[in-house]
Amino acid sequence: MPDTAAPVSAIPPVPLALYDSNFAAFSQSLGAAFERYGFAVLGGHGLDPVLLDRALTATKAFFALPEDVKRQYHAASGGGQRGYTPFGIETAKGHVHHDLKEFWHIGRELPVGHPYAPFMPQNVWPAEVADFHDSTYALYEALDQLGKKVLRAIAVYLDLVPDFFDAPVKEGNSVLRLLHYPPVTTPGESVRAGAHGDINVITLLLGAEEPGLQLLDRDGQWLPITPPADCIVCNIGDMLSRLTNGVLPSTQHRVINPAEARKDYPRYSTPFFLHFEPPYLIETLPNCITPDHPDLGAQPITAQDFLMQRLREIKLV
Repeated sequence: MPDTAAPVSAIPPVPLALYDSNFAAFSQSLGAAFERYGFAVLGGHGLDPVLLDRALTATKAFFALPEDVKRQYHAASGGGQRGYTPFGIETAKGHVHHDLKEFWHIGRELPVGHPYAPFMPQNVWPAEVADFHDSTYALYEALDQLGKKVLRAIAVYLDLVPDFFDAPVKEGNSVLRLLHYPPVTTPGESVRAGAHGDINVITLLLGAEEPGLQLLDRDGQWLPITPPADCIVCNIGDMLSRLTNGVLPSTQHRVINPAEARKDYPRYSTPFFLHFEPPYLIETLPNCITPDHPDLGAQPITAQDFLMQRLREIKLV
């Protein structure tokens, strides 16, 4: 199967400015892209460029630390939910060879005694990088708010009340992943990220302007997604696909290895995996069962149980 595909313009950006000026048009355009591709591109994301620079600088500083220092922040029994996951561990579902990446996870900070504490571990922070906590958690909060705006548009597109998702994700088990793909200096069968669908509700991705991200289109071709720097790539995760009976599909995507001219360069990206609250019951929405979308028969399951099932499949627990 060739890696060339339709032009990037097949998924034109939807200006985020429409959210306030013409919400109906924003919802329709975004939802139509999700229904067709499982992906959409938000143009003019509005995130503070100074904050983005700070977070990227802190991310690069951490991954530049010696391996033994980074591994101090790896909890082998934690399922990779917080802190550092070393290179060569995560393996895409159904794949044999591990991905060529290392990453750091940041989750929601909860008050002491919160009922979700058993499901959402406390964050750990690297003492070696001074601005790491402040910059990356501020980015977490900004992406959390942006994701909730996207979900309000999705709700309207699905003919639900605009605040349908507000409560289910208010204190969701969402995770910010700081990703480092080192230079690819040795040939092999692994790729930076094998083809996979995301576990969660929706994903917001910063850093997709560096080539490598591709989605699998309906015709079996891999479509490159390389938007301008002021855009965020957003895709549907397995949880939302299950909830909507596949009306909004969770599309397989991957990060291929760089071309020869770029193989000595690292790649950094920052996906925000927006999740439901752990007890939320993922149960097919009745209005998503239609003649065009017959019931797929997915059984109800809590967000926490679904998450743990999938973490086992990708070898993080």
